[in-house]
Amino acid sequence: MLVCMSQSVMATPWEKIKQPSSGDSSSIGSYANGCLAGGENLPLQGEGYQVIRSERGRYYGHSEMIVFLQQLMKQSQQLKIGNVLVGDIAMPRGGRFSSGHASHQTGLDADIWLRIPEKPLSQQALKTISALPMVDINKYQINADNWTIKQAQLIQLAASDDRVARIFVHPVIKQQLCKTQWKQRDWLSKVRPWFGHYYHFHVRLNCPEGSTTCEPQTPPPAGDGCGTELASWSPNYKAPVKTEPVTKVKPQPKPVKVLPPMCNTVLKS
Repeated sequence: MLVCMSQSVMATPWEKIKQPSSGDSSSIGSYANGCLAGGENLPLQGEGYQVIRSERGRYYGHSEMIVFLQQLMKQSQQLKIGNVLVGDIAMPRGGRFSSGHASHQTGLDADIWLRIPEKPLSQQALKTISALPMVDINKYQINADNWTIKQAQLIQLAASDDRVARIFVHPVIKQQLCKTQWKQRDWLSKVRPWFGHYYHFHVRLNCPEGSTTCEPQTPPPAGDGCGTELASWSPNYKAPVKTEPVTKVKPQPKPVKVLPPMCNTVLKS
């Protein structure tokens, strides 16, 4: 007999909490194995932006993330990029999702849609609007009907901020950014190819200055990342043939992630 499990049964303990803990913001653990104390909510609408799918309650973040997003959107408004749609940041106390995200656990990750309306959307439109793909997945090329210089400018604006550790985009989007002529290109090193990010980009901030509970992100490799590394993501890429004998290594089971002890306190507080 099949037993249907309800969403509440499948939900993690973190998904059941609707309010952040009290106190100052603190990101605990790693981006993919941690939690958030003293989370702050991003107002659902502000200068140059709106929160999409707010009913999911994933618009909480570290105070530094909230400030970063508000400043980024204000700058984008001044540059007349358009009305930016902000997706998931984190749950009220961060922590693990039952599905959808491996990271976004410490309030230092945020998804920003690449569909950029010219004007703020109505409440009804916010509930029904769909994502706009920037990549033709089958052809492995940019969707020229949807991609404009505004998407490129928004990513550049975010990546140029010193608070940003990495930005994840689909490899084809990274390829498109590499082809674009820029006066400064050093920010491109932060833009990392990752499948799945074809309609949004994922911003990850560095651990806040002075933080002792946050596990930092490894710095990106040197260079702009527009060469062999990027090419290796292509389905047509052929890796150089190795002449050395290949030694088979028995795959080891992945260790079970154990949350930092402080997260138990955050969860129960």
